[in-house]
Amino acid sequence: MKNLAALAVGITLITSSAPADELQQNKATGAAVSLDFAGTIPNLPGKSLKTVLVKYEPGASSPPHTHAKSAFILAYVLEGEVMSAINGQPARTYRRGEFWTENPGDHHQVSANASKVNPARVLAIFVVDTDDTELTTFAR
Repeated sequence: MKNLAALAVGITLITSSAPADELQQNKATGAAVSLDFAGTIPNLPGKSLKTVLVKYEPGASSPPHTHAKSAFILAYVLEGEVMSAINGQPARTYRRGEFWTENPGDHHQVSANASKVNPARVLAIFVVDTDDTELTTFAR
């Protein structure tokens, strides 16, 4: 399974030709999110692959959120350590090279840099309906 994640990350990084466009930055929390790649999947009509780079400053976090209802996500830690909790499960810390998945409709309650001194980066790989343009909805 780790080989599959590494392959997906490698393919995504190789095929991404455009510089990342900043989608959202929350100065209050120290988390920045940018779209890294977007393209249709030729053999899956109506589906797209989108990658999002999440950068966490030391001690930073993202508010609780959900993703597009069609989204299956593989989140791969590129740098540092990230705490994640989904659907009421206990928070777990993922280190560089580790990953987790999120199914359509999951509620991501904790998403945070586990370190108060080192930055962290996550590459989120989305398989999503091509028509879904809002990838993340924050809880109110």
